[in-house]
Amino acid sequence: MSEVDVALHHKVQQVSNLVVRLGEQVGSVSGQVSAVQADQQQTRTELQQLRDEFLAFVQTAQLTANVQRAETRVGVIQDQVDHEFGHYKTVRRTAVGMLQAFDLGLVSEDNVRMVGDQLMLQTPRYWLAPALVALASWSADDRSLCERAVEEAFRRSPDRTALFFALVLRRQNRPEAAVRWLRHYLLAQDPAALGREFAVILESIAQGAFGLAGRELLNGTLARWRERLMDSEEAQTKQITRWREEVDSLAQPSAAADFPRLVQICPQWPQLDGVLSRARAHQAVLDKYRAILDQEFQPSERLEDAVDDILDRLVSEYDDEELPLRRDLAFNHAVIDHGGDLDAARHTADADSASYEETLDYLTVQTTAALNPAAIGTSPATQRLSVAACQEWFLQAHAGFTRDYRAAMPQDVQAHFSTVCTVTAQSFHLPPWAGSFRQPLPDLERSLHAHWDQYTQPFINSYAYPWAKKATPLALVLVGILVLVGAASILVALVIAAVVGGVWGFVLHNGAQAASRLQENARRVLEQAKLESLHQLRAASAELTDWNEKFRTADGVEPHCRELIKSLMTATQGGSPFEGRTVAKEGTAS
Repeated sequence: MSEVDVALHHKVQQVSNLVVRLGEQVGSVSGQVSAVQADQQQTRTELQQLRDEFLAFVQTAQLTANVQRAETRVGVIQDQVDHEFGHYKTVRRTAVGMLQAFDLGLVSEDNVRMVGDQLMLQTPRYWLAPALVALASWSADDRSLCERAVEEAFRRSPDRTALFFALVLRRQNRPEAAVRWLRHYLLAQDPAALGREFAVILESIAQGAFGLAGRELLNGTLARWRERLMDSEEAQTKQITRWREEVDSLAQPSAAADFPRLVQICPQWPQLDGVLSRARAHQAVLDKYRAILDQEFQPSERLEDAVDDILDRLVSEYDDEELPLRRDLAFNHAVIDHGGDLDAARHTADADSASYEETLDYLTVQTTAALNPAAIGTSPATQRLSVAACQEWFLQAHAGFTRDYRAAMPQDVQAHFSTVCTVTAQSFHLPPWAGSFRQPLPDLERSLHAHWDQYTQPFINSYAYPWAKKATPLALVLVGILVLVGAASILVALVIAAVVGGVWGFVLHNGAQAASRLQENARRVLEQAKLESLHQLRAASAELTDWNEKFRTADGVEPHCRELIKSLMTATQGGSPFEGRTVAKEGTAS
């Protein structure tokens, strides 16, 4: 019997050792699983960061490449313009120089005629070349050649030729002849399809270049044109749309950096950000157009100088055949200005596309002179008058802009939470929670707190050690030992039961301790996540209060902006000294 007891005791000891080693291995595997889970989470986080950095790098590289291509394209286009149209520049520079040479008498008539003849040979299709031949022959009193040259220039470009000689005659103190050329030009114009040179008319009005008779002729003609075009609802809508694009372009950058919590938890943030950005446009509009109205315009003291400036603008205007290249050049400059952002560059180029059309209606010319005077070669003085002339469209565009962003204000600003927390080898998914900031903050906090408790407590309880499940096999084994072994020897049965129960109980105790630690860890992690979400909720509420204050401040500028636009009706020509002037004696200033 003793041999049986010894053998049985030896077997029990082996089983106990195996159980202990198994418990240690289970604990080791559990630790390794936790380590692998932590490594996996860290790897996932690092991969996400790497992906974000890679995407940012790709975007930056793309923008840089766009800028480089645009810079290269600008150089290529400019070279093409210089190659194909560079010889026009010589003619343009010579035009005003020839008139000034007549004033000073420092160049002989033979040299002037020789220069005109050379330019006529070098630019066979350009309208200005025969116009210069006409000037040279006029100076030499060669009437026959002058008339033929005028006819040729008129054949090549009737509109520019008429304006050119109207300005030249006004410069030479021949107001009646100048007004006849001006009337001839105006009668031939279709206000719905004006040439690009018409910007010179606006410039002449700003400078008072044609004197009293010319001013009356221009005012009456332009008033009839405006009345005629204003009958078209489509034409007015087109100008209002253009001014709306101008106001939209002054919307300020995103304020996301000032409201990080709202960005994270508020689904309405895109609307809030858009509303604030557009409300801040009022100050930008106010600053820009105050500067335009307040800038001082110093007119030339001599009529000749004023007309020379206008002639420079007329002769330097792009020819129609240059426009495709100029349009492409403007787009590539916009790409460079916007740092490679093709969409923003295209939007800017589209907004100014009218500046590169061959013909424009009178209303569009006014709008273009107001919004982009450099595109059609007009001065700040003309821009100021054009802005005043566009006051009605500007006011309607501004009112529509204000109405639209106010209508876009979210009626209910909410906070949303739904998160995933990794606890050891499991992930806790918090179901979505939503709360409206129209409720008091304490109520929102209680609601969010209760939402967390509702879902975290069952998750924490799931880590509790299943004593009933784990202890039942032990009880069955002990009963089996007592029944089976106890039939032979109750003492041996008790010893074996004690050893198995002790070892098994040790394993169960270790499992219970591990489960308790897991529970405590889960409780700590989830409690921290809950506190963080409550902190975000409070911070978002504070940021929303700050947002409302900034919006009220920005929106409060709207009445001042509206009053400025209304006051444009009182803008004047700035008292040009040439409005009613005639030159008493050629070469002298009055």
